[in-house]
Amino acid sequence: MKIVNNMKNYVLFIMIIFLAVSNCRNNPDNTPINNNAASIPQHPINPYYSRTDTMTLNLPDSIWKIVLPDSVYRIARNKETEAAFSGKYWNSTGKGTYYCAACGNALFRSDAWFASTCGWPGFFETMRKNSVKYKSDYSYGMIRTEVLCGRCGAHLGHVFDDGPKPTGQRYCMNSIVLDFVKDK
Repeated sequence: MKIVNNMKNYVLFIMIIFLAVSNCRNNPDNTPINNNAASIPQHPINPYYSRTDTMTLNLPDSIWKIVLPDSVYRIARNKETEAAFSGKYWNSTGKGTYYCAACGNALFRSDAWFASTCGWPGFFETMRKNSVKYKSDYSYGMIRTEVLCGRCGAHLGHVFDDGPKPTGQRYCMNSIVLDFVKDK
């Protein structure tokens, strides 16, 4: 157990150094950094969270376990599902953008949200072509299409062909793996 704790401390130390070095590289003259609300990470311990970086993240699961809250980790990495009608966005009405709670990738606009009545947030299209990736899912004796974050590969939910026009798609997402930022 002591080795595991030492390893976690070592990984956190390396991540802090990485973050400090990348901040110096991105701000070599030490000018004040614009701290507007849209650019501040939702998870201060997660140096991989960015609402502007679209570079693919290929991190080992051990890193995700350290930087993500347990509730997000269980859905995003273990592919669990939150209970129907329990998530914070299943009946959302605000105008804004939904981001991946694991990495900050922009996923959906509120204009594509619809009341799907299935108990999870429903969207009929993604924000952009590469916002998400798809994977065949044969678990639980069903044939479904899993939706993964296009940047970090986090499990978001599933997509079905019974959604509204114009796409006919129903992206059935877990609220816990979404961050919502209202339009200003």
